Amino acid sequence: MPRSDNMIMSYDNLIQTVMSTLSVPLSPELMEGIDWLIGEGIAPNKAEVVRIALKKFIEDQAVEVVLKAKMEPDLEGDLDELAKQLCKKESKGS
Repeated sequence: MPRSDNMIMSYDNLIQTVMSTLSVPLSPELMEGIDWLIGEGIAPNKAEVVRIALKKFIEDQAVEVVLKAKMEPDLEGDLDELAKQLCKKESKGS
């Protein structure tokens, strides 16, 4: 096995040894979904289903933050001049 593969396996083992446990009540529908995912071979057990779902949720939220940031107006030009313009607008509004 190449050295990089050993490093990846070691890293995976390290992550698994420092995990915390979380107890969360789930509805029967969610439990059925978890059992279905395991039955389909998508994950080997309930804990892995939850880990996969949380990773996906975190990734989705990060994408949402980036997309929201892209919709924010871009500030272009001299920042000192932009600050002056903002100050003028604020003083006119007072």
